[in-house]
Amino acid sequence: MDAIKRMRLGRFLAVLSVATFAACQTAPSEDVAKASAALKPTKGNKTYGEVTFEQVGSKVRVVVQVVGLKPNQEHGFHVHEAGDCSSGDGMSAKGHFNPHGKPHGHYGTAERHAGDMPNLKADAKGRAKMSVELDVLTVTPGPAGVIGRGLIVHAQPDDYTSQPVGNAGARLACAVIQAG
Repeated sequence: MDAIKRMRLGRFLAVLSVATFAACQTAPSEDVAKASAALKPTKGNKTYGEVTFEQVGSKVRVVVQVVGLKPNQEHGFHVHEAGDCSSGDGMSAKGHFNPHGKPHGHYGTAERHAGDMPNLKADAKGRAKMSVELDVLTVTPGPAGVIGRGLIVHAQPDDYTSQPVGNAGARLACAVIQAG
């Protein structure tokens, strides 16, 4: 093999190595468990938004964008038992998702429903954005899996202490959490 062919072969192998390495670096992200939910207003309300769930190790990253909230107010936000938004008031989603039989509580404590999440904080235009990592929930199958569950935005803030649901009030928006 002459020098030019060896040089071309060397370049080809170098490019192939870089491409193979790059493919190996991006492949794991395709296997990350993800879910999403499109919040739609309940009857008489205008609240809607998008929520994504992504498994990050033993935690789930929840990213939320919601509009149509009461300006400068907090709103309760929970995963609910049933992935059912068929009733006009969101009550078909049933109660908070609670696979471990815990009392209602603050999302940062061990003693809480799996569906207890931080309140959404609306800005002056009634929009809320949030990104939070939570334990207890999973995007993968199992007792704490969120896929197929309901997602509710409430009219009032969750007080994190009142049982069984924190006095968060009426349900402004509802969604079913879907894989992908």
